[in-house]
Amino acid sequence: MSADSHLLKTREIGDRQRWNDLLRELPYAHVLQTWDWAAFKQTTGGWQPTRLAFHRGGEILALASLATRRIGPLTVMTVSKGPALDYRDLPLAEAVLAELENRARRLGNAWLKIDPDVVAATGLPGSEDDHRDALGQQFSQLLTARGWRFSNSQVQFRNTLKIDLQRPLDDILMSFSGNTRRKVRVAARKDVTIRAATLDDLPLLYQLYQVTGARDQFLIRPFGYYQRAWQDFMQAGLAQAFIAEVAGRAIAHVILFRFGRTCWYFYGASSNQERARMPNYALQWAALQWAKAQGCAVYDMWGAPDVFAESDPLWGVYKFKRGFRGTLVRHIGAWDFAPQPWLYRAYETVMPRLLNRI
Repeated sequence: MSADSHLLKTREIGDRQRWNDLLRELPYAHVLQTWDWAAFKQTTGGWQPTRLAFHRGGEILALASLATRRIGPLTVMTVSKGPALDYRDLPLAEAVLAELENRARRLGNAWLKIDPDVVAATGLPGSEDDHRDALGQQFSQLLTARGWRFSNSQVQFRNTLKIDLQRPLDDILMSFSGNTRRKVRVAARKDVTIRAATLDDLPLLYQLYQVTGARDQFLIRPFGYYQRAWQDFMQAGLAQAFIAEVAGRAIAHVILFRFGRTCWYFYGASSNQERARMPNYALQWAALQWAKAQGCAVYDMWGAPDVFAESDPLWGVYKFKRGFRGTLVRHIGAWDFAPQPWLYRAYETVMPRLLNRI
């Protein structure tokens, strides 16, 4: 089915349940396109949401949760992990792009950024498992032809590891590397227990996250930011945390987000003690079992290196994740559309210097 851009119409959706229900039924639906994520970014970052439905003849064909914000004198817009639509229908994709471009022009945006969950390739680059995705290549060519450019600012991870949950649990476990299977069993032998977290555990989750941030040298936001993210999504049924304990003492946790048939491993943390008990391996195995029980078909481990070398900051995390033998998926990444190229260049060169002084 193709789409004629003259017949495609747009309207805003103002109801949370309807938006999420519509999104759930579309290809390439992502939790970062949910009503809840837009509300979270509005509260914590000042991003103003516009939830746009593209329809023809009463049929919803695409959704785009746009977030708009002023940065200094400039207006910017982003569609995190979207739009959601069937990218096999390239005329439809082009019609959606045209509408987004027109909105960016009307607002005088410095840039409009999209980051669809479209696959560019799978497998390790340069290996025998390196396979380019034809659809990803076609859509990237379409973006280039329309004047979009690959963004210098890749906000979300481009690459990830995805585990197929549509197999029996025993098969999933046996697909792990021998070393990973051994460490899952070590945790069980060394008295590591796993329990589901509740909202009362939020301060504990944050405390462990602080310890991990200090150890691994990444930025930690104030507690209120994570409290809002974890609490709101847990209350909405879109997130679940699990805590690894020894003798009732928390030593590690994972926080999972879920939407449609995908579960994402968004956050993980551990204490500086008891790491030899391998709690992180036990947590991943518990998370996989939980995701499968929820009806998820895919477990997305959320994050792999941009450069597959030991110099990449994510290399250590990648070594841990690849032991679970997911498929390495490389996405097309974020792309920017600049209605006024000079304004885009000013943002790219001047604004980072100004922001660094604030």
